[in-house]
Amino acid sequence: MIKGLAITPPILGRISIGKVVERNGKRLPEKDDQFTITSQVQSRDGWVLHPYDADLRQKLDGEKLRSIPVRMLFNTPQLNLRAEYSLFDRQNGRPLCVGNGETCRRYGDSGMKSLPCPSPDECEFSGGLCKPYGRLNVKIGDDDDLGSFIFRTTGYNSIRNLTARLHYYQAVSGNLLACLPLQLRLRGKSTTQSHRSPVYYVDITIRDGISLVDAISQARKEHQRQIESGVDQAALDAAAMNGFSNGAFENTAEEMVDIAEEFLLGQANPSSADQGEMGSHKESGKAKPSLTDKLQRRIDQQTPEASS
Repeated sequence: MIKGLAITPPILGRISIGKVVERNGKRLPEKDDQFTITSQVQSRDGWVLHPYDADLRQKLDGEKLRSIPVRMLFNTPQLNLRAEYSLFDRQNGRPLCVGNGETCRRYGDSGMKSLPCPSPDECEFSGGLCKPYGRLNVKIGDDDDLGSFIFRTTGYNSIRNLTARLHYYQAVSGNLLACLPLQLRLRGKSTTQSHRSPVYYVDITIRDGISLVDAISQARKEHQRQIESGVDQAALDAAAMNGFSNGAFENTAEEMVDIAEEFLLGQANPSSADQGEMGSHKESGKAKPSLTDKLQRRIDQQTPEASS
């Protein structure tokens, strides 16, 4: 196994509740009120839809896709959903600091360091730009036993609800989370901060038409079938845990571009972002320092106490 490279579940496609649109020559993220399931292929018009997207919509009679039947890959909740506080370079999506509220891994001039993590509200290093970032891997359909679709989110509501549900379902099923018939569900709510407009987030529940008792009964039967067939779920969980821990950060270079486009400035091309900043400061004849430069300067200026 290559050291320093996080080994993550094979990805077949993406699940999103938004899309990227082009405005004034810039690609910007735009929220939506339904799910979209895409492949890993992009065209000029954006991500190419996965066949599962059309299959599910055919059963809805024109209604919006707001639930997706899924199963979990692992019995351990934190293997299905990884969430941390993350500070990204807002031009290229490169992680600069990742923490859990207690400790963090942060890049600096001398490489990566382990430091205390005060959480975003109290972190002076991030300048208010640190946010929760979660990745959920789920199985859709039966075409690939170990392949998954990934849902990425920076929303507190989605991360909080998904975390709670996965831990609750693991507990109530007797550690049979991977055998439960589940579904991703899109929910909406209004808050003062949203000016009473609906805010959509992702939750996970037992599939429609199945009670919790029946779902657990099905999970036990599926678990027994797997045992008789020689499937070792515990070994799969252990292999996944070793793979995730093999790298300091989970995201690959390709994923960093997607993150920058979907969650940050919507400018995956750093040069276009630089041109935009320079264009707005022509009068002074000087380009405004990029966010990357500001963060690097903050790293350089840190006191020894803060870096220890």
